[in-house]
Amino acid sequence: MDFKRAKKETVDPTYLWIGPNEKPLTGNNQINITKTGKLMMEDFLEAFSGLYTCTLSYKTVRAETQEETIVKQRYDFMIFAYREPDYSYQMAVRFTTTSCEGRYNDLLFRVLKKILDNLISDLSCHVVEPSYKCHFVKIPKHGLMHELFIAFQVNPFAPGWKGACNDSADCEDITNHNILQARNRIEEFFRSQAYIYYHDFNKTIPAMHFVDHSFQVIRMDSCRPGFGKNEGLHSNCASCCVVCSPGTFSPDVDVTCQSCISVRIYGAKSCT
Repeated sequence: MDFKRAKKETVDPTYLWIGPNEKPLTGNNQINITKTGKLMMEDFLEAFSGLYTCTLSYKTVRAETQEETIVKQRYDFMIFAYREPDYSYQMAVRFTTTSCEGRYNDLLFRVLKKILDNLISDLSCHVVEPSYKCHFVKIPKHGLMHELFIAFQVNPFAPGWKGACNDSADCEDITNHNILQARNRIEEFFRSQAYIYYHDFNKTIPAMHFVDHSFQVIRMDSCRPGFGKNEGLHSNCASCCVVCSPGTFSPDVDVTCQSCISVRIYGAKSCT
């Protein structure tokens, strides 16, 4: 019932819940309707999204005649499945080099990727889409330098990542915790490189070394297939990955649902 009705005495209330399939909802392992009309659901799935209608019936009784009148009120609810977004991190660093030519630049790039992958492998995270370019950089008071501009993404879906979810279908908390740990480890790794450069005076600094303060990181959100963000439609949860509505679909880990007229279900992963 609504707030206004809840503040009043209600005689002989009964409740009828209608689900998205336009059939009355009855109690089962996933659905429970309490005596006071509350609809309780467990293990909510994409297909459960849609229009839910509750019809409240109650009586008004005239004290002097005991005459009863049945009153009905209908309440409509649009309910959507949602997930927390999956986090990944886009990172960038720079390394000095003696020249933009030669095989050593590629060697450093491959060794660095291997080091980072080993650093976070126990978290089911890995480095993807790595790339680098060599540029001439004019450094104030230091003249012209050669530097490698390295970029890569870190995500929590290394081969076998589902094993970290302990057989749970919804493991955003686990994967997002792991990717945060991975980010912290990588950040600490480059911080230690800068520390060595400035504090370890007993060692000869190699020509190819990390450029202090060059580490940059940006969090990237993605949604599982069948989900997407829509701030206009779901402004009360703009950061949520909400199930794609009929007429839309999402086939990959993007953040938007694409249009598809033929789709008639919630959570479509393809346009068929």
